[in-house]
Amino acid sequence: MINPSASGWIDKFFTKLKFSEHPVSETEDLYYQKLRDTGFIYGHIISFDTPFEIKTKGWFKEEISKIALLNALYGIFSLTNKEKKPSLFIEKAYAFYREMHPEGFSLFKKILSKSNTSLTLEEIIGQRVQTNESIINKNFSHLVTNALLFIDVLAFRQYLIHGKIPEKYFKRIEETIVNIVTLALKIKTNKSQYDDLLIKLFEASIRYSKFSKKENITLENLDLDYFNAELEKKYLIDIAGMALWSDGVIENNEAYFLHKLSQSLAIENEFVSQSIISTDGFIAQHKKEIPYFNYSNPVKHFYDQTTNSVIKLITRNKNRLLKEIIESKELMVLLAYSTRRDLNEKEKKKIKKQLLDICKTIPSLTIFLLPGGSLLLPLMIKFIPTLLPSAFNENLEHEDEA
Repeated sequence: MINPSASGWIDKFFTKLKFSEHPVSETEDLYYQKLRDTGFIYGHIISFDTPFEIKTKGWFKEEISKIALLNALYGIFSLTNKEKKPSLFIEKAYAFYREMHPEGFSLFKKILSKSNTSLTLEEIIGQRVQTNESIINKNFSHLVTNALLFIDVLAFRQYLIHGKIPEKYFKRIEETIVNIVTLALKIKTNKSQYDDLLIKLFEASIRYSKFSKKENITLENLDLDYFNAELEKKYLIDIAGMALWSDGVIENNEAYFLHKLSQSLAIENEFVSQSIISTDGFIAQHKKEIPYFNYSNPVKHFYDQTTNSVIKLITRNKNRLLKEIIESKELMVLLAYSTRRDLNEKEKKKIKKQLLDICKTIPSLTIFLLPGGSLLLPLMIKFIPTLLPSAFNENLEHEDEA
């Protein structure tokens, strides 16, 4: 089993899946179509285009995104270089990110140098896909960050072809995406209460450039001639389609906008029709799980996300956590009390201190020690009693009798 949170997952990924024994994708069109079917283009990954099934039950979205980004990068490497050797891919991907030098995202400042290139690449990808599902002090803007992961793939393709990243490539593609989304939302027939928020979220999700929005933008004054790759053009159309989607119906003026955009990009109208069908089908089926479409109550959404994260963390570390708790009789009793009555301030402080002490001994739970992490302790306290053995209640009753 691959564990994207454990060191060595990239090497295990390639060893387990034996990519060298499988053919490279035939065309960029097929590659993009398969990638879109996985949800990667929409920022909500439901599967992987890999030779063998990868089971992700219990995984965080961040872990799924790690595998998806690695797989997408490897796919474009295989297609562009007609090469399947994982070791060569790892070297190229590492060199690509080394050259990136992002302005607004100090990637390498946060990563310790590793003697093994694949281990360093693991940390780079880990930083790239971080979302606020598992990083407590991130703001809501990062909910849409992973919808822009395909930018890395497009830039990597450029790097493989030219041996370097074209000057200001990231700035141009990021600004174009935000401007296209802005235009799409302006002509959207059924306005929603969070359209303006979506624009701000896209702007805040820019990682590699300092965004400067054009005033009075139109499709005509966007420099779309800069993008000559089919993958770039298709991605821009799909992103516009995402912004326009509301109730599953594309109005005439919205369809006209997409066709006009495809005309400006020199993409066949047939792709627009296919994009509308694919986007509608995917979003309609997975809307409830896609953060991008659940901003009507962002605070509740964030609470739900963090609650799920806490539950996953506790469940994964259940055995060790229970062992530590059971060894602290006072903590067990206090946790039991918390399920039946409100604790007083003195009891709350005791639980908080003892739980934080336990978290220090379990690496995966050190997230609760980070700034803002203590805010999640009430969720932890609420959920832990459901994991405790039946003897827990007996101990409580014994304590009551005493």
